[in-house]
Amino acid sequence: MIDQRKVTSEKAILIGIISQQQDEIQSTEYLDELEFLTMTAGGVAVKRFVQKMEKPNPKTFLGAGKLEEVRDYIISNTIGTAIFDDELSPAQIRNIEKVLDCKILDRTNLILDIFAQRAQTSSAKTQVELAQCQYLLPRLTRLWTHLDKQKGGIGMRGPGETEIETDRRIIREKITLLKKKLLTIDKQMAVQRKNRGKMVRVALVGYTNVGKSTLMNVISKSDVFAENKLFATLDTTVRKVVIKNIPFLLTDTVGFIRKLPTQLVESFKSTLDEVREADLLLHIVDISHPNFEDHIASVNSILNDIKCADKPSLLVFNKIDAYAHETIEEDDIVTEKEKKHFTLQDWKKTWMNDYDVASIFISALNKKNLENFKEETYEEVKKIHTQRFPYNDFLYYEYKGEDA
Repeated sequence: MIDQRKVTSEKAILIGIISQQQDEIQSTEYLDELEFLTMTAGGVAVKRFVQKMEKPNPKTFLGAGKLEEVRDYIISNTIGTAIFDDELSPAQIRNIEKVLDCKILDRTNLILDIFAQRAQTSSAKTQVELAQCQYLLPRLTRLWTHLDKQKGGIGMRGPGETEIETDRRIIREKITLLKKKLLTIDKQMAVQRKNRGKMVRVALVGYTNVGKSTLMNVISKSDVFAENKLFATLDTTVRKVVIKNIPFLLTDTVGFIRKLPTQLVESFKSTLDEVREADLLLHIVDISHPNFEDHIASVNSILNDIKCADKPSLLVFNKIDAYAHETIEEDDIVTEKEKKHFTLQDWKKTWMNDYDVASIFISALNKKNLENFKEETYEEVKKIHTQRFPYNDFLYYEYKGEDA
């Protein structure tokens, strides 16, 4: 049976490198993620090209021979898009386009495209548009390749330069307007956060597609959009939750990802402010992913960048229902067990046991071990609540409704 998605989706090839900073295992993992990003954007990856080199070629990213190999494949298979796993410079994009003669995207451009598809509210749309404009500004020259012959040299300084400079000015003005609009939005969101009173704030953070929105739906009994795609949630969602006798605010935030474009970090300031102003972080991890430890490190790195690494937090390992491991044959019992063979019990005896942050294992989808999760969350919220209201009884809040 023919896969209808492959018939209707845009065909693309993926391109990455193995370098001093990125070994073969990491390169494969990044390309797996790039393929998932491509699928999320509506495309289908038909082939991968990987080259081993000390560092990317500053002119064409790949070496000349490899680029020719890619070009031959594009021509013979009628490929319309080539997607590179790293951010390309404006010069690299121009040079690569001349050789491959197809649409060239890099990881940043692809993520921005997904964000543009996913943005629903005025806030998210404005943040994405600002990031796109900031990405586009230094790359405008490639949009005017039809004027190349009119640029440069004596008597050739007219139309081309004028067109480009006019367009650059339009983009700069657009960036200024978008920044002003975002300032207004940030002030409005700051007022909203202030109006929430002194209630304890809890934020769900984690890598993209780890199940934050699914957990949000289960705990808050709300209907937040959740899908098995990267960046299914862009807009921040806040819900009031009560566990036992303590109410708190639970916030679902945009998922993080490795090589997160700097434009997005800057543009999504108001979303990240929800994390900055949270009293407690619930760091959600997809333990069924083979590289979940790298995901934890990536999220911690971003939390450190936005100065949130020292906040009280719980490490919540989700998707235990999807966790699988290879079994060890009896003959291999003397061999030291590798991580790929670990059971959940094995993992609990590793660094997770000595980690400063408490670890909880759940399945939000199948509602496994949620009572333990609620109890741990309750205890952490209770500590913060007691510090904030040392002389108040927990029941000073009047809440009409069922507990979470």
